[in-house]
Amino acid sequence: MREVVIVDAVRSPIGKRNGGLSGKHANELLGDVLLGLLRRNNLSGAEVDHVVGGCVGQLGMQAANVTRNAWLAAGLPLEVPAVTVNAQCGSSQEAALMAHAQIASGLADIVIAAGVEVMSHVPLGANMPPGGPYGNPRGGRYAKVYEPTIQFEGADRIAEQWSLKRDELDAYAKSSQDRAARAWDEGRFDSQIIPIEVAAPDGTVVVTRDEALRPTTLDGLAGLKPVQPDRTPESFHTAGNSSQIADGAGAVLLMSRQRADQLGLRPRARLIDSILVGSDPVLMLTGPIPATAKVLGLTKFTLADLDVIEINEAFASVVLAWAKEYGADLDRVNVNGGAISLGHPIGATGSILITKAVHELERSHGRYGLITMCCGGGLGTATVIERL
Repeated sequence: MREVVIVDAVRSPIGKRNGGLSGKHANELLGDVLLGLLRRNNLSGAEVDHVVGGCVGQLGMQAANVTRNAWLAAGLPLEVPAVTVNAQCGSSQEAALMAHAQIASGLADIVIAAGVEVMSHVPLGANMPPGGPYGNPRGGRYAKVYEPTIQFEGADRIAEQWSLKRDELDAYAKSSQDRAARAWDEGRFDSQIIPIEVAAPDGTVVVTRDEALRPTTLDGLAGLKPVQPDRTPESFHTAGNSSQIADGAGAVLLMSRQRADQLGLRPRARLIDSILVGSDPVLMLTGPIPATAKVLGLTKFTLADLDVIEINEAFASVVLAWAKEYGADLDRVNVNGGAISLGHPIGATGSILITKAVHELERSHGRYGLITMCCGGGLGTATVIERL
């Protein structure tokens, strides 16, 4: 198979719910990120063979192949095809897997893997209206085979199964906020952000910074009510130790090594392996555990070989259960904060995590990185990259 490289990886700032990006159409948000990616690399877009984008809420402004619509709305070449995929929270990391496969197999030379979600406009679950007039996605025969849990219930059951306490989850959440604040103070995200212009009543506002960070104390976290207050036994997860609803987009420029050389573009990283695995759909969010095991087995790496690890902070229990399972050193995990502090624009988060990992490997002079995510319905993603 051909060697696949990451030439560049960028993201928008992550906007908090009803924040600075909430007035941006999904087509325009993703389109601006795609344009920024191309301009940074002196490309017109005509060089691209395929664009694969992730989006979960494919309804309203995000329906009808939002990736293709974003590409066209940005004035990019109509001859370039684009598709939108849905692997729940792992959608844009699955887009990167599909791009990896196309290039490695020789079906394409240049593919952009991207993702977008404007959750302020298309809320989580908007395509599953109450009362189920169009049917329940986990109804019928599914409900006879597997218990149709919600994600908060899965997260609480993970905390129970791995003997995690509420104060441990809160302590992890505070560390996420502290790390994200430090990352911004030290300019660690500067190289990856595409500023986003948003129309405002008095003109145009440019969003340049992640918006979901907030001052956090352990006492403040301890005082928050659980999301499932009537759960027996008690619920562990609150708004403070769970991912934040957010708006955002990301994009990763992938090429064969030969094509990058022909264009005179310097690869920043090499894609070593990409996988998607199935996991328990009742616990739902344990996917990073089997995904990590599989990708380490395929690459012959150990956890000690990895310098940067990005695990999506869907809930604090997801990261801490994974860490307990592997005896992992959290000093290398989500070193610049994650979805608890920065936000989780679900369909975009995979491409955002890859972007964060590429830039952090460069900043810290690390060599190998792992990106892994849990996904609704019981899936796990994993990607291993090498800094070049």
